[in-house]
Amino acid sequence: MEARVVGVDVGSVALGRFAWAALDTPAPSLVGQGTDPGTAVRSLAAALTSGGRAALVLEAPMSVPVPATDRADGWQALGRARTGEGNRPWSAGAGAGVLATGVAQAAWMLGRVVDAVPGVAATTRPDRWTAAHGPRLLLAEALVSGAGKPVPTQAGPHAADAEAAARVLAERLPRLPDLASDVRCAPHRPFNLLAAAALWAGLDIPRDELHQDVLVLVARPAVQGDAGRE
Repeated sequence: MEARVVGVDVGSVALGRFAWAALDTPAPSLVGQGTDPGTAVRSLAAALTSGGRAALVLEAPMSVPVPATDRADGWQALGRARTGEGNRPWSAGAGAGVLATGVAQAAWMLGRVVDAVPGVAATTRPDRWTAAHGPRLLLAEALVSGAGKPVPTQAGPHAADAEAAARVLAERLPRLPDLASDVRCAPHRPFNLLAAAALWAGLDIPRDELHQDVLVLVARPAVQGDAGRE
């Protein structure tokens, strides 16, 4: 499948901890990288305006589990890790911090996508993205932490994480349309933050995705590096 995949390492823009990298498939090749959200959007828009498909993959928690509200004791499960996260739950210190930053950065970038490519449709579901005449923009999450941390490149550790986020989706595209998420909110109901950001930005995205899981792919590079989500 031909597509442009833009991976984003979410982090403080002011402190230089934001980075992005773009790969073109089917043979994933690095076609661009940068250190600001504006150029990340331009790379996405370049593929979309030419009629192609694109994916934006953020290295930050982009869905959270919400326990059942029809039980008086449902609150006891608030903040529990998602299935598949292991010992790096979304609600832990580092995860919670990057989640907040990621929501704001996702909303801004998707707002810019709307400005650059009016009328473009988006989805967080791979099956809808690959369907004939389906949305051309896929929104997803990458988990690049712990044993999945890559060795920093000459461009720095944040650039390496951004490339790892893009590559984990690009290399698994041949599994479409049966690409399964590595992390799920089950047994709880998902609150899809990417769908919420897309709706806020004015993107054409089905409202039912607010209550569906985001595609989360765990990066497992052959070479392992430092632990922790940064």
